[in-house]
Amino acid sequence: MELNDEQIRQKKMEEALEVKSLRRIISAFLNYPDAAEDDVKRYERSFRKLPPAHKSLLSHLPSKYRSLRRCISANTYFILNMLEAFEPPLDMSIDADICEDEHLECCSDTHHQHRDSSSSHNHHRTVTETVKTSSQISSCAASDGMCCSRGSTNPEREQRESDGAGLSAANANCCEEGHGSAKSNGNVTCDMQDPSSELTVPSFDVPLVDVDKVRCIVRNIVRDWASEGQMERDQCYQPILDELNRLFPTCSKDSPPCCLVPGAGLGRLALEISRLGFACQGNEFSYYMMICSSFILNHTNSVDEWTIYPWIHSNCNSLSDADQLRPVSIPDILPASAGITEGFSMCGGDFIEVYTDPSQEGAWDVVVTCFFIDTAHNIVEYIEIIWKILKDGGVWINLGPLLYHFSEAYGENEMSVELSLEDVKKVALNYGFHLEKESTIETTYTTNPRSMMQNRYFAAFWTMTKKFGNKTLEKNDAE
Repeated sequence: MELNDEQIRQKKMEEALEVKSLRRIISAFLNYPDAAEDDVKRYERSFRKLPPAHKSLLSHLPSKYRSLRRCISANTYFILNMLEAFEPPLDMSIDADICEDEHLECCSDTHHQHRDSSSSHNHHRTVTETVKTSSQISSCAASDGMCCSRGSTNPEREQRESDGAGLSAANANCCEEGHGSAKSNGNVTCDMQDPSSELTVPSFDVPLVDVDKVRCIVRNIVRDWASEGQMERDQCYQPILDELNRLFPTCSKDSPPCCLVPGAGLGRLALEISRLGFACQGNEFSYYMMICSSFILNHTNSVDEWTIYPWIHSNCNSLSDADQLRPVSIPDILPASAGITEGFSMCGGDFIEVYTDPSQEGAWDVVVTCFFIDTAHNIVEYIEIIWKILKDGGVWINLGPLLYHFSEAYGENEMSVELSLEDVKKVALNYGFHLEKESTIETTYTTNPRSMMQNRYFAAFWTMTKKFGNKTLEKNDAE
């Protein structure tokens, strides 16, 4: 269908907004070493202010600061390689200032502090990428996205979130990964050097909230792709995998059941579900997350290929300097040879925008939500969408708390519906779900296992099924 002038203008505006947001995210990654160096300089200033007698008691600290810089250099080396492999799903040469000319808010801190923006301008492109394996696979459904780290004062929430510029369901574009060699995107140019050497990257003026998002991603890498994160994966992911095995003891290779994982983050849970025999799609809103997950899923060549230092950014609650400075190797498995099922893909975009499309209705055998449903402005809308996209008799498996991400957003245009667990289950039952089983799972989220502070969740874990021929939703819609 031919677009009219107003539609063309709106499309250009959306693309400009997305480009500006993506540039901001890339700048945040590139700013990582400068921001980390500022922290080390702050430590050194404090050390220099000590009286001589106190300095003599802490004479090892200058050596620790040198070690911190080496760790920062290694993390930067990983980040630069990750950016070098990233291929933007849009033309980064677009004049992003067009949105300013139209007096629109392009990428406010509010937008970057939430997984989903309540603004009427929700500019997020839907992109689907298939994941490279030893044999070529294809996508079973579609899209590609980004991450949300909200600058909250709640440390538990900060551990769980990371936001960025997203992908809109309009102007869908497909980006298949799995090309042989990493390719520069033409917008991020960095000389790849030995991680032990000094790295020089451009300087950017990046808000502190964006700096925190990058560090959040580093912690999430441990949760999903390091041996050190196995305990947390056993707490969060294994109960879900065990339940899927119970419900689907045998999966047909010719017609595998389709499973959707909204809020897939860095993709490990979705990959593990695929390994069970499901045609699994992960959905993620955050570009921060998607840039990193694409690199790990499609561009890693061996187990423990990369070494990062995820715990160096906080001196608090450390048992020892050695614990704080310890290396973590990633990935603990090679995704390309992990035995995933054909059809595994990562879909980037806003969950509501992507999965309210009519083509998604009754398309999924299973929806798995892990630390996801409390990311909603309106949790009832999430439940309604999950009900719609499941087939009759389909299964919804949920694990997570109710730490509502927008509960501290006080703007007049903000919306946050914060229900108790009891009310959440009542809403689900009203839509036509049947509660098969439920329990409580004690778990952490991106927590340093050697830290003196361990924030723990008592997460709700349930299995619900969509009743056959239930008309509750149609009745509610009519009213």
